[in-house]
Amino acid sequence: MEIYTIRDVARKAGVAVSTVSRVLNGRPDVSEETRKKVMDVVEECGFVQNRNARNLKNTKSTFAAIIVRGRRNAFLNDIAEQMIECAQGLKTPFLLKYIDEEDDEFDTMRQLYAEKRAASFILLGARMDERSQAVRSVGVPVVFATVDAGNMGYENASSVCIDDRAATRAMMDRILQQGHTRVAVIGGCRDGEDIFAKRYQGAMDSLRAHGIPYDPDEYVLSRFSLVGAYESALRFFETHRDVTAVLTMSDMMAIGVIRALRDLGLRVPEDVSVSGFDGVEIARYVIPSITTVRQPTEEIARKSVDLLCEMLEGGEARYVKVGYALVEGESVARVRGR
Repeated sequence: MEIYTIRDVARKAGVAVSTVSRVLNGRPDVSEETRKKVMDVVEECGFVQNRNARNLKNTKSTFAAIIVRGRRNAFLNDIAEQMIECAQGLKTPFLLKYIDEEDDEFDTMRQLYAEKRAASFILLGARMDERSQAVRSVGVPVVFATVDAGNMGYENASSVCIDDRAATRAMMDRILQQGHTRVAVIGGCRDGEDIFAKRYQGAMDSLRAHGIPYDPDEYVLSRFSLVGAYESALRFFETHRDVTAVLTMSDMMAIGVIRALRDLGLRVPEDVSVSGFDGVEIARYVIPSITTVRQPTEEIARKSVDLLCEMLEGGEARYVKVGYALVEGESVARVRGR
């Protein structure tokens, strides 16, 4: 027996597919003449509407999406994996979505909301700029993990993070206490309200408190990767050999910088001190081990999932700050003459 589709019915009745759909769904915006023509063809063909497909289309999903901005970011990947572990056993399933650090996480969120019907989101490593208005437009619960959303004023957005500004100031203080006065800073875009800007502000807070002027040329914009930091450091130190310390905004950047310095014939920490940020596991095992700021990944993951569940149950947005620790490694030492 031949199986007819809705397109076959439309073709035989001489009407559009959308018109057949309106007739089958009992819509009133169809003339009686057209309705009769369509139903005659439906009866002639023995057409049976696929109600399972229609119900699937109309069903609202209840899954939560975790969007990770940075496929090669070891710190964010660690948190994402722990979030999935924390979500085990919950009634809301979690989908993990990785994007490149240059991609638009908010555009990805809109796509998952519109096409996959995601009911809530956790954004890991998002940038807080004008694009974040998308959070208000989707209207579903959103948690920013590792980023402070407290100043954004979104009623549907919570956040979990450390005080990035205070943590970076503490690290710069540690470097300056070792006698360094020429310190380069390597990180992401320092404009706006995201973590890169806050870490830059924290570094400047420390320099001002110590009465040390800062040369804007000693800020190095880089991707958050081994290769990105390596290449940025190579270019920078070709013309800035008098810099004796580097504050980086991630441990992976610090490792890339250390390799670049070695390839340029400079030793760490004997010639140049290098600090990291995040406290990833590998920072303890590279040579030299990295002096860094450790973020509590397990706590960030657990509290982010908890906040999302609270909001799905009707709870209000909250902005949670967690602690951090300054971890002494081997990569920062007293300044020495070269």
